[in-house]
Amino acid sequence: MSLGPDLNSGNALMIQFFTWDSFRPDMSWWKHFESEVPRLAELGVTQVWLPPPNKATSNVGQGYDAYDLWDLGEFHQKGTTSTRWGSKEELLSAISNAKLHGIDVLIDAVLNHKVGADRTETFKAIPVHNTNRLKEAGPAREIEGWTAFDFVARGGKYSELRWTQEHFTGIDWDHRSQKREVYKLVGKGHKGWSTNVDEELGNYDYLLGADVDFRHPDVRRDMFEWSDWILQTTGGAGFRLDAIKHMDRKFLLQWIKQTRRRGDRSRAFMVAEYWSAELARVLTWVHAFQGQTSFFDVPLHGNLHRASKGPFDLRRILDNTLLKTRPNDAVTFQIGQSLESWVEASFKLQAYALILLRGEGHPCVFYGDLYPNGECYNEATAQGLRRLMHTRKNSAYGPLHDYFDLPTCIGFVRMGDASHGGCAVLISKSNQETGDGDGPSNSNSIRMKVGEHRAGTEYIALFEPHKRVAIGADGWGTFTCDANSLEVWIPHTPAEQ
Repeated sequence: MSLGPDLNSGNALMIQFFTWDSFRPDMSWWKHFESEVPRLAELGVTQVWLPPPNKATSNVGQGYDAYDLWDLGEFHQKGTTSTRWGSKEELLSAISNAKLHGIDVLIDAVLNHKVGADRTETFKAIPVHNTNRLKEAGPAREIEGWTAFDFVARGGKYSELRWTQEHFTGIDWDHRSQKREVYKLVGKGHKGWSTNVDEELGNYDYLLGADVDFRHPDVRRDMFEWSDWILQTTGGAGFRLDAIKHMDRKFLLQWIKQTRRRGDRSRAFMVAEYWSAELARVLTWVHAFQGQTSFFDVPLHGNLHRASKGPFDLRRILDNTLLKTRPNDAVTFQIGQSLESWVEASFKLQAYALILLRGEGHPCVFYGDLYPNGECYNEATAQGLRRLMHTRKNSAYGPLHDYFDLPTCIGFVRMGDASHGGCAVLISKSNQETGDGDGPSNSNSIRMKVGEHRAGTEYIALFEPHKRVAIGADGWGTFTCDANSLEVWIPHTPAEQ
């Protein structure tokens, strides 16, 4: 799989280019993205994850409330032609410009459900217990549900499929009784919940809206055709797969393989969102997908979140993570989309250093940490993140050596290669319960080897450039970092100073 076009030979880097409430009063989001493409390329970004481009239930819907996958802001549906993010033409222009700058774009594929049906239908359904979807909560009854999607304005262009209740497994609203409850659709053609989904709540097929039945031949045909159409139409290079724990994994694996077989897409990048902090659960799905998709490293995110909230032994920061177990399958991140488990601002740069500078996994940075916004922006974090992105692009190469020796301070070294100098990194935090590293005046130090070829070289601190470390004849140096802080050290030869 590829994290960027072939012309990009440096360290790959992804960015999630939106927040949940993203909005620009002066231009569409797609135009904003296009205007930022040169800056992103300069920061070393090789891949952008954009929000879902499909028509949502309204002009402010983010796209996760998917109404019509075949409408990218082209047809007047749901009271609007453009999506929340802009028009189809603006999207295509932005992606084309990104590719010219060596940046690939991922399409956020929301396949699991449909929302905002055009009319209701009546059909038989059985209510199920919300905490155990395998347990029926009553007998079959006739209900009225929003399950008919006619797409009148699109008029069959691109896809002639009009969705009805036969294409879904469940809904959560009976319009007749005005009752919100999870209902399993039954009757002719219905096969119940898919068995190839996560076992949370007994069976986690149903998430929201009208739940898509991937066993239906019409659905399968439409989904296969859509994946080819949207990549061909937009110039997208792969997919971010939303909410896969609710989807039939056998179908999704087939969908991924068929997507790659069509056209020249053998290296198309895929990343799946399986939200669980339990490594064993994630690995079950990693194995099921046979290396065909990477996964967001939610267990690592959980460790970073806990480390930011209170006492944490930094030597264990990578334990029970996808990054440590299967680094080639891990997309590493510290925040994304809309999460409750935020990494606190006091630990964000330390988290980003672990993600960006180690050379393992596929790192993803968050728009909200880089650009001003009303949700989570911090100027000091943004400035530090830009420095770390530049360091990844220009210095963080070569073999990795860890110095995870102290509970409150860990270090690692990138040895560099023929074209890049490498770097030395120290990360620290306070553990109030033990007093280790407590207080801003405390400083941590770790002796690390950067190599005999660096003998006589000075390393300069990225965040406090007046600080220097001299490397001895044996290739070792003593690197320092303030408590609750981060420092990155970059080599400078005497000729460069």
